[in-house]
Amino acid sequence: MRQIIISLFLIVTITATGSLAFASPAAKEEKKPNILLIVGDDVGFGDLGISGAVTRTPSLDRLARQGITFTNFHATPVCSVTRGMLLTGNNGIDIGLGAFDFSVAPSAAGKPGYEGYITDNAVTIAELLRDNGYNTYMVGKWHLGGAHGLGKGPSKWGFSRSYGIYTGGANHWNKEVFHFDKHDPDQVEMVKQKRIPHERYYEDGNQVERPVGIFSDTLFTNKLLEYMEEGRKTGKPFFSYLAYTTPHAPLQAPDFLIDKYYDHYLETGFEGLRKKRFEVQKMLGVIPKDSVYVSQEDNEYMRQWNNLTEEQKKLEARTMAVYSAMMESQDFHIGLVMNYLYETGQLDNTLVIYMGDNGPEGMADRGLIRNDPATEIQYKMTSTKLEDVGRGNSFWGIGADWAMASTGSLQWWKWFIGEGGIRVPMLLVPPEDSTLTKRGGISNEFISVMDLPMTILEYAGVEYPVKTYKDRTLTAPAGISVKPYLEGKRKVTRSEEEWVAFELFGNVYVIAGDYKAIKVRTGMYGDGKWHLYNIKKDPAESTPLESEMPKRLEKMIAIFDSYAKEKGVIEVEDSWNPWYGSYVPEQSK
Repeated sequence: MRQIIISLFLIVTITATGSLAFASPAAKEEKKPNILLIVGDDVGFGDLGISGAVTRTPSLDRLARQGITFTNFHATPVCSVTRGMLLTGNNGIDIGLGAFDFSVAPSAAGKPGYEGYITDNAVTIAELLRDNGYNTYMVGKWHLGGAHGLGKGPSKWGFSRSYGIYTGGANHWNKEVFHFDKHDPDQVEMVKQKRIPHERYYEDGNQVERPVGIFSDTLFTNKLLEYMEEGRKTGKPFFSYLAYTTPHAPLQAPDFLIDKYYDHYLETGFEGLRKKRFEVQKMLGVIPKDSVYVSQEDNEYMRQWNNLTEEQKKLEARTMAVYSAMMESQDFHIGLVMNYLYETGQLDNTLVIYMGDNGPEGMADRGLIRNDPATEIQYKMTSTKLEDVGRGNSFWGIGADWAMASTGSLQWWKWFIGEGGIRVPMLLVPPEDSTLTKRGGISNEFISVMDLPMTILEYAGVEYPVKTYKDRTLTAPAGISVKPYLEGKRKVTRSEEEWVAFELFGNVYVIAGDYKAIKVRTGMYGDGKWHLYNIKKDPAESTPLESEMPKRLEKMIAIFDSYAKEKGVIEVEDSWNPWYGSYVPEQSK
């Protein structure tokens, strides 16, 4: 069977045979399913071929055909908080991730729930799956503790084999850091010497040397395949957590992938890209057909493409071309993993999940989330030549302008709780013999990242221990399994009574059913007031409903107030900003 999707600027051809591509030829065996959980780092809502991008992502497009695409899936605004919830099913504040390692409001520092790493009142699904006969592997970005004596690495949280970084990012070609840690004496000393500090890589809890010149996608994919091939000889099922660092800054990619995208971004510019992705998303059914378009230029912090110089346009086009190249590289390497599973006869019995951890990163050398330490590295220690953008000696991000444009239909981006910061791609492909109401379908039902670990455990037939695990007292998870919904036993993933509340940096929201109540502090460019949206019909959050539905908003505010009291949510000083420490709008524009 050949299926073709044609858009205004996107042609994706997906070829399938029999029970679709990647179907394993091996005979099925009655055993626990394998689990492959893949996370892309800073992948925006519109960054896949199936969600409007010109970027080639045939492997992920194919997975969407085999399973189900969730267009109303919500992670959190930042990496580590999402990852903690993904591996435990808990609210972030319940397990030490009410904030994350290098950005904690002064009022919350040192308070329970704001440690910045997974605390011992949690149990990970890796531990539970390992205890139930699984080989457990983790490669890539951990970002949940273990660096500099704070918290623990993956080898202490149930992973039998692990390889990667404990921090939030790193150079994709070598061992240079992305986050300069002022608390690390080795890094401080290297900066004094005007040298870029080195990132630490760990294998099974032991520090190892990272090879230079091997791209991060290749490095992590090969390590996972090594672990899975070793484990295949044991006959046990596997849980593989593949946490790529692409397309997280710094923007770097193989040269041969970059040039194919440059002309496209030079021609479209910021607003042109946003409009094209919006129209394609409507056509593909990723957003409702009557969705309202919100212009990039409605946000006062955005630049207009025509106001840039020709040299600025070339640089911007190059950075976004590298971003697309990183996504194509990631997709290619995912395809290698899928082919390995096919060739070894394991694919039919594997639950595959792909997701982004938050919206696209808007960090740049300007704009409302300028990162001064990163900018210092970018301009003083690395090349700023146009021809070097994408190589290991450069240090760029896509910036706020491309970040918002790339979502197509959503507002804001990483760090923010607008839909552009928390609504991200998610694909789920059950094992071949599992019931799924419609393979290749699209669902607009709300799912929280906390629901994925509970779904994984149900597919594996593993029960959550509820109150205690070994010598640890647990906080009950807030996630729920969506397996009944996938099998047609429930009409919705979560009812209005199964609401989700969230707080980070003093910004808060509640999602109940189709509605989202949200309040953003002035210190992070909001108005400090509650607003209400129907995010199922209006993912762009274009039409506030608080004046039409005051009772609904009142009820949802009461839900958050009760949640905040129960969880010990700490109020944040309104002027505080996670990038500057205090609000400085004049410098941010």
